Amino acid sequence: MTSREVYLPEVLFEFQRVGKALRVVAIDPITNTEVTMVGDPGCGRETLKRLAARKLAYVLAKRLRERDGTA
Repeated sequence: MTSREVYLPEVLFEFQRVGKALRVVAIDPITNTEVTMVGDPGCGRETLKRLAARKLAYVLAKRLRERDGTA
C-alpha cells in the first residue's frame, strides 16, 4: 500500500510560528496519528498543508505495511 492509497477523510492542522519558520502539525482524528514538519511561511499555508497531509499519509501507509508484514 502506498501513501497515495491511504484515504484521509479529514485532517486537522495546527500552525505555530517558530522564529522565521512555520511549524505544521497534521492529525488524523480517526487514528489519533500526528506528524510534525517545519516549513517556510513564504510557501503558503495551502502548500504546507498539502505537504503535511502527504507526510501523514506516508506514516499511516508505513504502519499498515508493518502491521500486515509487507514492509
